[in-house]
Amino acid sequence: MGVLLTVAYDGTAYCGWQMQENAISIQEVLTNAISKAFSCKFSLLGASRTDAGVHALGQRAHLIMDEPSKILTRKLPLVLNGHLPLDIRVMAASDVLDSFHPINDAKSKTYRYTINNNRYRNPLLRNFSAFVPMPLDTEKMAVAADFFLGEHDFAAFCAKGSIAKSTVRTVYTLDVTKQDDVVDITINGNGFLYNMVRIIAGTLVNVGLGRIAPEDVRDVILSRDRVRAGKTMQPQGLTLIEIFY
Repeated sequence: MGVLLTVAYDGTAYCGWQMQENAISIQEVLTNAISKAFSCKFSLLGASRTDAGVHALGQRAHLIMDEPSKILTRKLPLVLNGHLPLDIRVMAASDVLDSFHPINDAKSKTYRYTINNNRYRNPLLRNFSAFVPMPLDTEKMAVAADFFLGEHDFAAFCAKGSIAKSTVRTVYTLDVTKQDDVVDITINGNGFLYNMVRIIAGTLVNVGLGRIAPEDVRDVILSRDRVRAGKTMQPQGLTLIEIFY
């Protein structure tokens, strides 16, 4: 049997989830913690390759150990958290079959992009939001958000460097909400291209600033032209909320 870990982290100090040679990743730190807790060999596969500076509340990782653990699965978070820094935490653990695949078996993912929309940057939000000092029309952003719903070719919202075989994805829900000076863009879909959520957020910001009309989003999607979409927003505003199986 394998174990499915739910991992939360503040990605500010890390190069992202994926292991890298010249920088510290979430995967490396978690791997080191598992090595300290268990003497056997193991494999650890994450469900989403979050970028540098991106955060997570519900990252998933599949842990398979070569030898059965004497520790109850429900106690694994407590054990592993004892070897982890405070900005990374295992929030839950559950038994899954060894054949389980955290990427291929995922049904959908939810991300949230957060914007500090005020004349002055809130210092308490600097690591967890993008800063947009000009007023955003969130009502127009919400209208534009509806054009993203459904199955589309999202080539216009994919950054260079993607290795995806297809740029077709399905967006199930996309909501724009505002409370005080915080704007949240929450999206759920069957999968996301490289920087797709951050580019969608940048496009909705253009709508909110009046640079493009809400209905222009339809033409941007159909164009498949990256130049016509908005900029890639800063990584610190993005949080992986949950992965559904």
